[in-house]
Amino acid sequence: QVQLVESGGGLVQAGDSLRLSCEASGRTVSNYAMGWFRQAPGKAREFVVGISRSGGSTYYADFVKGRFTVSRDSDKNTVYLQMNNLIPEDTAVYYCAANWGFPRSRADEVDYWGQGTQVTVSS
Repeated sequence: QVQLVESGGGLVQAGDSLRLSCEASGRTVSNYAMGWFRQAPGKAREFVVGISRSGGSTYYADFVKGRFTVSRDSDKNTVYLQMNNLIPEDTAVYYCAANWGFPRSRADEVDYWGQGTQVTVSS
């Protein structure tokens, strides 16, 4: 089992920044690729970013390229999502995800989920 705990969500205005954190524990976390998904009310959970086990490869959904940056600190078993220039359409619950081996962009292929953290962007 891998346990994921997110933090850092909140209410911000359009144009502001937030940094989400996801602390992982349990099985050898270094064997897991990590990522972030989000789910807005009434919508399906969607892929946002992914990062490889080493942190050397990252993957971004088109709608966040240039605004969001994912990173991981292996010593702290923590993944970060730096979100800049937030827009109201970014409002959603953000979920940390872990996958054995390689990042996944489909929610039904994720091995482990965090509990989610709410991000609300006002206009």
